[in-house]
Amino acid sequence: MKAVILAAGRGTRLGLDLPKAMVEVDRGRTIIDYQVENLEPFIPIKDILVVVGFKKELITTRHPELTYVVNERFAVTNTSKSLLEGLSRLNEDVLWLNGDVIFDRELIPKMLSAGCSCVLVDNKKCGPEEVKYRVDDRGYITVISKQVPEAEGEALGLNLVGRADLAAFRKHLELVADSDYFEKAIENYIIQDKGRFLAIPADGLFCHEVDFPEDLARVRAYLATARRVGTS
Repeated sequence: MKAVILAAGRGTRLGLDLPKAMVEVDRGRTIIDYQVENLEPFIPIKDILVVVGFKKELITTRHPELTYVVNERFAVTNTSKSLLEGLSRLNEDVLWLNGDVIFDRELIPKMLSAGCSCVLVDNKKCGPEEVKYRVDDRGYITVISKQVPEAEGEALGLNLVGRADLAAFRKHLELVADSDYFEKAIENYIIQDKGRFLAIPADGLFCHEVDFPEDLARVRAYLATARRVGTS
């Protein structure tokens, strides 16, 4: 099992001139600090790969123990191409996540125990900016994007692709447009090649992406509370 963190982008919607993974969320600790701490009990440090781009030296200097690959075209591509950069070097099951997500550590074993490619989800009412999904009667994703009529909830930014699906999924990452999110490749794989990604419910465990200032406030409040009760 490998892990890939997509941290090539810039936190423009937060009004910051740094990678979102480097945003401080609790007492000087950054998003990527928390991500590495939560991954390490399940995936060794040597098996965590980070895709960097914008001001990459800020991340590589802070975490020299991690493995890095650079998306040289970060300014003109989206998460599909950053993920392709990461997966092109791997041939194992891969857990991947956006570099702006704070999550409860217990979500990782939930996904690792699924035994197949999967997407972490939350059954909830969604806004226009959230990636949404629907599933079939067996719980497998049928559509996943920001534009999903009658959506069942939100895809939370933690995903796993099994080794058996890796080659076909990489093909779809190559085929989507530079501007596409990786969810477009997931959806195309499902629709065109009968790929299967199981929806894994978060079941109330915290997982939240930091896109806007209000997201950052929510994450900071969660971490402050978790620290007081001794879970972070």
